[in-house]
Amino acid sequence: MATIAGVSPDERKAAIKFIVCLGAVSLFADMTYEGAYSIMGGFLKDLGATATEVGIIAGDGEMIAASLRYFSGKLADRTRAYWGIAIAGYAMNLLVVPALAFVGTWQAAAFLIIAERTGKALRGPARDVLLSDATGKVGHGWGFGLHAAMDQTGAVAGPVLMAITVARMHNFAPAFLRLAAPALLAFVAILAARYVYPENKGTPPSGKDTKVLPQVYWVYVAAAGMLALGFLDFPLLSYHFENTALVSKAVIPLLYALAMGVNGLTALIFGRLFDKYGIVVLAWGILISMLSVPLGFLGGAAAATVGVCCWALGLGVQDASLRSGIAQLVSMNKRGNAFGTFNAVYGIMWFAGSATMGLLYDHRLGALVAFGLTAQLIAAGMFFWLRKPLGEAIAANK
Repeated sequence: MATIAGVSPDERKAAIKFIVCLGAVSLFADMTYEGAYSIMGGFLKDLGATATEVGIIAGDGEMIAASLRYFSGKLADRTRAYWGIAIAGYAMNLLVVPALAFVGTWQAAAFLIIAERTGKALRGPARDVLLSDATGKVGHGWGFGLHAAMDQTGAVAGPVLMAITVARMHNFAPAFLRLAAPALLAFVAILAARYVYPENKGTPPSGKDTKVLPQVYWVYVAAAGMLALGFLDFPLLSYHFENTALVSKAVIPLLYALAMGVNGLTALIFGRLFDKYGIVVLAWGILISMLSVPLGFLGGAAAATVGVCCWALGLGVQDASLRSGIAQLVSMNKRGNAFGTFNAVYGIMWFAGSATMGLLYDHRLGALVAFGLTAQLIAAGMFFWLRKPLGEAIAANK
């Protein structure tokens, strides 16, 4: 772990304790959502949705949630009510995900999926500001990577629970009821994290106050948007597995659990690499993750498994790098706005990519592969280019 100048051992220990506590919140929350997410494609197909509709639903939830992140980020900066906003967002998980067990149409399921994304959008920027304050004392890459690793522990446990449940019941819908327990634990954990939060005793945050978001920030956001445009949505990949009978129903959530395990491990590794080498590690990660598109859709079962691992590595490097770059670039007084705007653009571009890939899947699979590869390759090039201007802007912010 990097030693941060001006940070005492006690401050570092308090920051780690808080990161672990907030990681426990994400562990249970992701056990809930990712468990549901792992079977969503097959569940929607059983309810009568087409691949185009699955792509639109998955992307639409992200787009609506992304738009709300822009406003919730501004609200967090204006009110500084980070905890109230974060707790309200986690409370929505407790209500929405188990309710999926009772829907009878894909339209009703889509409404609940979007509602869950809305709760995540509400809490996201506020939580990221709180987390970035703590990671600044231990290294942003390592801190965000540790949080992501705990997050993905829940993302492994949830799909495994779903795999066991679906294998026993041979049905997707009842499995959602099993997710009520981790949803409740996530809500309890966020209250506990609030209790152990290392309150600022009047020391101003490090770095200069940002009056306006720097110009390089917008290039950074554009590069992330291009990455989101070409990045696969797992429901579409799981739809493909179900549609082609490439693997059995029960294996689909196990593949997702494997992906989340790879995600957590790579987030820790790339977090350390980010603290040492900077944003270039994200560019290299994209070049690996883009292989998930041809492997997932054009290969057999073995190639698809490798493709899922490449997809998961891409998520891991994004978890460790994207928010860390913003935390380095933008001071605390503007981070809610910066995280919210970033997530808004990322989510809208994710929707555009998901909808496009779902449409292409129904008509021309080769065009889907070409689309995903092209967008991710452009994103990798943009992040390679950003190495110097981003480094200069971060140095100016100190």
